[in-house]
Amino acid sequence: MEPLPSNIFSSSPAFGTPAHPILPANTSRIAPPAFKPAAPSHTTAPILPVLLSQQNLRPTAVRTLKKHNLSLTGPALQSLALFVGRHCGSGWREEGTAEQAIEEVAKLWKNENGGFLLEEGEKLKGILKVLESCMSGGRVGVVKAGQGMRRESSFAFGNDSAVDLGGRPALESQKSFGISALSVEDEEGEGEDGAGDPRAWVKTISAFEMPRLGYEVEAKHFVAAKSKASMFPSPSEKIAVFRDRYNTIHQRLLRSEAFQVPSFSVRAPALTRSDTTTAQQFYKLTPIANLLGRGGTQHLLLGMLGVAPTGGLAFHDLSGSISLDLQYAQPMQGQDSAYFCPGMIVLIEGQYEENWAGAGSSGLGNTGGVGGTIGGRFLGFSIGGPPVERRNVSLGVDLKAGDPGGGFGWTDFLGLGSDRAVGERMRRLEKRLLDPASPSCVGEGRRKMVVLGEVTLDQPATLAALRKVLQFYDSADAEPPMSFVLTGNFSSRAAMANAGTGSVEYKELFDSLAAILSDFPRLLRSSTWTFIPGDNDPWASSFSAGASALIPREGIPDFFTNRIRRAFAAAKAEVSLGSKKESVDGEAVWTSNPARVSLFGPAHEVVVFRDDLASRFRRTTIRVGEATKTRTDTTVEIEVDMPDAAAATIEGADSQDAAMSDTQPSAPTDPPSLIAAKKLILSLLPQSTLSPFPMAIRPTHWSYTSALSLYPLPHTLVLVDAESEPFALTFEGCHVLNPGRLVTGSGRRKVVKWGEYDCWTRRGVIQEDFVG
Repeated sequence: MEPLPSNIFSSSPAFGTPAHPILPANTSRIAPPAFKPAAPSHTTAPILPVLLSQQNLRPTAVRTLKKHNLSLTGPALQSLALFVGRHCGSGWREEGTAEQAIEEVAKLWKNENGGFLLEEGEKLKGILKVLESCMSGGRVGVVKAGQGMRRESSFAFGNDSAVDLGGRPALESQKSFGISALSVEDEEGEGEDGAGDPRAWVKTISAFEMPRLGYEVEAKHFVAAKSKASMFPSPSEKIAVFRDRYNTIHQRLLRSEAFQVPSFSVRAPALTRSDTTTAQQFYKLTPIANLLGRGGTQHLLLGMLGVAPTGGLAFHDLSGSISLDLQYAQPMQGQDSAYFCPGMIVLIEGQYEENWAGAGSSGLGNTGGVGGTIGGRFLGFSIGGPPVERRNVSLGVDLKAGDPGGGFGWTDFLGLGSDRAVGERMRRLEKRLLDPASPSCVGEGRRKMVVLGEVTLDQPATLAALRKVLQFYDSADAEPPMSFVLTGNFSSRAAMANAGTGSVEYKELFDSLAAILSDFPRLLRSSTWTFIPGDNDPWASSFSAGASALIPREGIPDFFTNRIRRAFAAAKAEVSLGSKKESVDGEAVWTSNPARVSLFGPAHEVVVFRDDLASRFRRTTIRVGEATKTRTDTTVEIEVDMPDAAAATIEGADSQDAAMSDTQPSAPTDPPSLIAAKKLILSLLPQSTLSPFPMAIRPTHWSYTSALSLYPLPHTLVLVDAESEPFALTFEGCHVLNPGRLVTGSGRRKVVKWGEYDCWTRRGVIQEDFVG
């Protein structure tokens, strides 16, 4: 049908005729330009394609990708060589077009949540297709992240829809999770790029670089935060801090066999076992709001300890709050086995007592205007932390008989790829480089990570102790360690807080450290040096005056560390004078507190945190069972049996198989320092966070609380607590190492203590020496 002419008016009075007739849809209203300038000759110059080999492009590609902490496989290098030769032409080296193109490939790869290994697949093909449409004259034009790329080609955070019932990803997204045909022979072929050195696979992740994840109850998996991170977030994110912590621990409990209702049961559920009960027992959690109208009954609650406005104890969960009485409560793991502080999420078994003082007093929001608080009180009989879930159970990998299925193995918690995607390949590479039985294994000294705590540079004894430690590892007959970790406080007094340590004095502290490090150029060239600040270090110390600063906190500013960077540059310059060149140059990393060190991607995760947690636990702990302690004539017997899933063992680092269950965490013959260490571990790890305290006691960034998460449990937690004795213990597969203070003792002869961590056995020991 021919379109109507545009000048025909409407015959209906209901339609008004416009002043200018409407043009047909296929007619352009854009007038051609009156003058079109000719394009410059250099933009239209033809590109002469060349056939570029991998060997010619390899140095440029490796150097460019190393800026973004990326490595690449052989097939990926071949794809880059074909792309550069075809679109950059013969001037790829002289004009720098190849480096620019590879730079854009690395940026798009990281924007699409790719792992640290650039590999061939649908993701790389999509990125090259985007760049192909942006190439002009051999150069990359304006590139929009994600242009022309499907969302399915990126790492999905816990996307259960991409996983079928068999536990394998769907065909469309299988390559997006980093699954490729990379064999062991391909990995061995990367040794010339530094992959033969295990330090090439060490990556320090700042707390502000980690993916911001939260547990979604409806979807039952972890999802990325929708809001943008900000230093001034909305109040809703403060509420989400407690909600995410509660949901994470709640789903962890429901995955435990002890909290799952049997499919076929003929008996009513019971909280405790008795000699006559033979049926399968299970635990059932009761929301606080469901206690209304059920006075005199016993329940098991999961919630957060708090302080009510009236000054008494309160217990909170997502449904409401209730007054709490713990004067008759006993710890589930044994007397004096753990700390219980406000802000901690715990399990409490007890009895609900309604308040019959007046009509309508037992109801939501009817107690003094405090919303969500029900009347009455909850009389606790037993209290304990939630059972800890081992890392392999949380991820659903390497499961044993009796372990629950599922898990979050497809979730990328570190931003380096999920465990199900690249974990197996990285574990195979780790075994090849670190296993003493492997022919290509590095030396025993190369597997070490040295941790120094409380390096106060304004103390002369500390500088002498630091030189003593470096001399110990700089011997000619031993390989240098893989990494050194130095933690603050780097000043014994708060810097820039009118405490005698200004900006000039603080910079001089690192100048003196640079003078010591310059005497050990071999260690500077061969190891990764990580510096983690404390509460006395800037800039946080300028307004906190050494008190508990906001966490996570940024690293030490570059303004104070210029001299140390020069020391590393000078050590690298000595290579040209005849020294042996390392496959991977040493570097100094100034990261946040806390931080995470990844060895071989998700195959080995180490969390490093500098905080005096033990003293904070002691200051804020709640006294439990005071009424039973004063009754010496009679004893109160409370029958509490923890489920088998809650049973845990604590093993000493000396491999003496000192196994203890939760019901008896410490033996009577243990020294006080070991008892205090076990008490600290049993208090912290069940909370699945590094800071189980209220905001008023330990303030945290609302937008970055996911960086404090301990779920899933890391392989190793380096907890630098200067006010506690050094220890190295293992709890539910998580090794906890505290090197303590670097220099202790009084008098002229002082004791030097530091931690030495073996990256293959994943166990640490406390080394000791004397100085003075």
